[in-house]
Amino acid sequence: MCRLTLKCLSLNFLLLISLFSSRFGTCDARYSVYWKGNRRSIAEGGSSGTINVLDHGAKGDGTSDDTKAFEDAWQVACKVAASTLLVPSGSTFLVGPVSFLGKECKEKIVFQLEGKIIAPTSASAWGSGLLQWIEFKALQGITIKGKGIIDGRGSVWWNDMMGTKMPRTKPTALRFYGSNGVTVSGITIQNSPQTHLKFDNCISIQVSDFTTSSPGDSPNTDGIHLQNSQDAVIYRSTLACGDDCISIQTGCSNINIHDVDCGPGHGISIGGLGKDNTKACVSNITVRDVTMHETTNGVRIKSWQGGSGSVKQVMFSNIQVSNVANPIIIDQYYCDGGGCHNETSAVAVSNINYINIKGTYTKEPVRFACSDSLPCTGISLSTIELKPATGKASSLDPFCWKAHGELKTKTLPPIQCLKTEKSPEAASRSNNDAC
Repeated sequence: MCRLTLKCLSLNFLLLISLFSSRFGTCDARYSVYWKGNRRSIAEGGSSGTINVLDHGAKGDGTSDDTKAFEDAWQVACKVAASTLLVPSGSTFLVGPVSFLGKECKEKIVFQLEGKIIAPTSASAWGSGLLQWIEFKALQGITIKGKGIIDGRGSVWWNDMMGTKMPRTKPTALRFYGSNGVTVSGITIQNSPQTHLKFDNCISIQVSDFTTSSPGDSPNTDGIHLQNSQDAVIYRSTLACGDDCISIQTGCSNINIHDVDCGPGHGISIGGLGKDNTKACVSNITVRDVTMHETTNGVRIKSWQGGSGSVKQVMFSNIQVSNVANPIIIDQYYCDGGGCHNETSAVAVSNINYINIKGTYTKEPVRFACSDSLPCTGISLSTIELKPATGKASSLDPFCWKAHGELKTKTLPPIQCLKTEKSPEAASRSNNDAC
């Protein structure tokens, strides 16, 4: 009886081991298959809502055209709310012109860029010319984040040394159009053929820890360009380019820029506004805690003659400049390319505040060139200390024309040309600056 009992116990023990091993193997096999199919998603924080472009046919070898794989992956991600489209690290993806449309998309899609995306350098990929390379359109809650790079390989457009005969129209690298709740964080855009990052007709924008990197002589390569967009915050970013580090155009309001490093480039600009007799409206702009080095301009407002509308309620505060040609500029006679002529209409400029702007300049410290018919009003300056850069600066004094405002403290150099009395033309302003 004892042997029978031991035999039964032994059989039961073996059966339990077999059953346990079978269950363990099944779980292990399932995990292996899951890991294989999502090998990079798990490593980079993926989830069941993560769509990896490698799983949709992308090669990531830098030479194969991965455009369709990106489009296919987007179509899948689009159908899942709060999903993530992953561009994994360790791979380089050649992607042609592509538009990611928000039509029928769920909200809060994340485009997680950890690898590198490069633009084609053959003229045939661009047809007769396109305005943008990568576009996100009509989305509700779209985020692009990560440590990856978008490389426009713009040198073939800037100088065509390789004889590629690229189209005359140069594309913006990354554009958002007609979207609400846009976030760009952590990524780098380099060597864009034209503007690096553009927001057009967008609301609620946040840009942080963003980098642009292009040579100072690369033409028209704005770092960040905003137009017809409201409620934007741009901060903790490093912008090196061949044009304006940040360009604010018509239709923009409630823009807050802080903790930005700019240079090389053309500084931070509002405008040019009013080109071809158009109406321009810009208001509630704050630029603070910014450093600029080796730029052609510092903080600038520029408008074309013949325009209408207004720029108002602007504050430039805590700006540190180093070897900047023209640190403070208002130019209502802006003319890019010649062929301009005098006109009486102008974009009105008012309530512009300059606070704590310090550093060195190489050309002209302050220039207020305002309209004869519609002078600048409400300019205020406080704690301005601008010194000529050693061995580089000219001896030009601050320049003012039809500029009215207030010196709240002594300035260096003294800005004696600012008119402190009210402008007699101010009464006609309301007819011209209605926005």
